[in-house]
Order: sequence, then structure tokens, then C-alpha cells
Amino acid sequence: MLGFNPVDDSLLASDCLSFDFHCHPGLFPTKGSPEFAGDHIITRTLMEMKTGQLTGAFFSLVADMKLIKAGPDGVKPVRSYEADEAWAEYARQLKIVKEIIQQASLKLASQKNDLSNAFKEKTTATFLSCEGGDFLEGKLERIDQMYEDGVRSIQLVHYHPSELGDLQTEPPQHHGLSAFGKESVRRMNKLKMIIDVAHASFETTKQVADLTDSPIILSHSILQVAGTRQISKRAISIEHAKAVAKTGGVIGAWPSGFNTSFDDFIDNTLRMVDEIGVDHVGLGTDMDGNFKPVLNSYLQLPQWIKALKEKGLNEDELRKVAGGNANRILTQVLA
Repeated sequence: MLGFNPVDDSLLASDCLSFDFHCHPGLFPTKGSPEFAGDHIITRTLMEMKTGQLTGAFFSLVADMKLIKAGPDGVKPVRSYEADEAWAEYARQLKIVKEIIQQASLKLASQKNDLSNAFKEKTTATFLSCEGGDFLEGKLERIDQMYEDGVRSIQLVHYHPSELGDLQTEPPQHHGLSAFGKESVRRMNKLKMIIDVAHASFETTKQVADLTDSPIILSHSILQVAGTRQISKRAISIEHAKAVAKTGGVIGAWPSGFNTSFDDFIDNTLRMVDEIGVDHVGLGTDMDGNFKPVLNSYLQLPQWIKALKEKGLNEDELRKVAGGNANRILTQVLA
């Protein structure tokens, strides 16, 4: 974490509704596995949310967590689920995250006004999302069950090749969305769930944008830049970003190791604002699951807000990027 006093800019942070489109506090989906760092990391991150005055976030399950491994060439799939294994893994992760929310006395959020209410109450609204559609196993009715369980956003694809559509980091299989992927988009629209196209290929994203009747999100990515960068496969083109924006959607600027520094992340965020408009940019930290993050603590939220202001955003623009755009999406899409 960058060295600074988190109290210095607290008044600025407290005056801004803020939202994180994508996080995994303490990397909770790994609990019970050798990769889990311990409950104290979850506790630390939740305390930093409170101190940094984060208004709300999507706490994300990871649908292909047991199927992927990180290596020198990035994250790669190593196997596929056995029969009935995926749904059991969903139930396990869901139980963990709900216990975390309850034990921390946080609010499990699911309705369109929950974020604005959390801002008034000076608490953190915790919405549930799922990274990848692997839990579905081709069964559309599982989306309905996830909705009943409180999940309000599904990211269609992650790192494991998906039955829903093509992703950025694996060879295409479906030329965009699959037939099941299209059915899933329609079902999520009907249920008033937020569709997330993070990790999706450009063709998949375009097809979702053409099919959806609601704004979509791309919860965590960043615009491509010239030259060689780490994890560049996960960056997106301007055209890709505009496909999300044309739905009225929002992209969470991603402070991963693709950025060379915190300042570089600020510059890349503002470049996205310039290219697709201030109404379509937010924050997607991938907290506790990110690759070499340049923003690795919610204690940096005041510094993030201050840096955006110092580099040119006026107050109205700042409020939109910090959380206003997220609040608009939640209000428009959720029941």
C-alpha cells in the first residue's frame, strides 16, 4: 500500500457515495483450501472498507475457482467440473460469504435503493455477484435459484472455457455468445439481474450489448495501451468499451498490475473517461484477488478520489465515477 495518512482526505471520501464493482474480501472463495490466507485477512479488508468509507460493493463468488491455477503465463484452466460438483461448490461459497456478512454486521443488499440507503446510514451495502457461469451447468433454472439466494449479478465468463460464450484468454468456441448464453442473458433481464461482461471477448460483449434490454457492466478492466504490459490480454479496446457504454452501462476501472503505478492507474482511468464518457466509468478493484494491484487497500479510497479531482474531474464528475454511476445502474436494473 502506498504510504499516506488515511485520515487526511476523509471528509472528501465521506461526501462521496463510493462503490466497488468487483471484490473478493480475504479471497473468501478459497476458504477451506491451502490457498486461503486466513480469516484475519477477511476481517482486515472489511475494517478497511469501513475506514475508507466504501458505500457498497459486489462481493463475488468465483465459479471456476477449483478449475484454474495461476502460473507464469497467467491464470489457466487445469480441469473441468465433475457431475454435480459445480452446484455443490456454489452452495459452499454462498454459505461462506453470507456468514462473513452476518458476522461483520453488514447489510446484505439486493434492492435498487439499498446503496443510496447505505450512504445515508454511513454503512456498507454488500451485493452478491458470481464470477463465471460455470455453476449453471446448462441449467437455466439455476439463475432463478441464484436470484432467490440474493445474487444480483452474474459475470458470464471467467478463465475456464464457458458454455455461455467466448472469453478473452482462451480460443473462441462459440463465435461470441452460445445459445445457452443468449438464453441466460434473456433470463437475467427478466429477473432484473445485472449482466457482467468482464473477461468476455469483444464479440461476446457486442452480442450481449445487442441482446440486452438493460444496462450492463464490465466490472473490472482497463483500456489497452501501446507497448508491452503485464496481463495485457485482460485489457480492452476503445471499441470494446464503447459496446458496454452504448447500453448505458459502466466499466469498473481495474487497478491491476497492468498499470505501472497508482498514478498510471489514475491516468488510465481518466483516459477511459475521455474515450467513453464520465457516465460510464466506475471502480472495480478485484480486491484481494487482484494481480500486483496498485490500489490494494480501501484505505486508499480517499487518495483515489483526491487524485481524480486533482487531475481534472469536477465535483459532479467525481461523484459519478466514485459511485454515482453504480447507483444509477443498480436503480435502473434491480427490482
